[in-house]
Amino acid sequence: MRLRRASIAALGAFTLLLAVPQSASAAIGEFQYSYVGLDGKTHIRALIDPESRECITLPEVADPNASEPAFSPRNRTNATATVFTEAECEGDFFSLRPITGYGTSKLKLRSVVFS
Repeated sequence: MRLRRASIAALGAFTLLLAVPQSASAAIGEFQYSYVGLDGKTHIRALIDPESRECITLPEVADPNASEPAFSPRNRTNATATVFTEAECEGDFFSLRPITGYGTSKLKLRSVVFS
């Protein structure tokens, strides 16, 4: 009788384990970009361990009427970063390879997605 109850309890625990949602995967590392702030100075910002397969609009440059796009991205994550010229991952795009991918000051971006 005890063995039967133990088996049922173990099976129940295993079922619960499978039912627990898995955490979203993230790109491991840092993604850097530069932008010109409202003060007219160039600033460098970084995304640390950004979510994968989720569009990230860069908050400092989200509004095309209020700011110039970001530039000079550096992909130091373990995932491919695809940068877009418009917010919400729209417009022209360019992919940066994992770890060593980068763009010059001529590469403009407002959003990015990691895959």
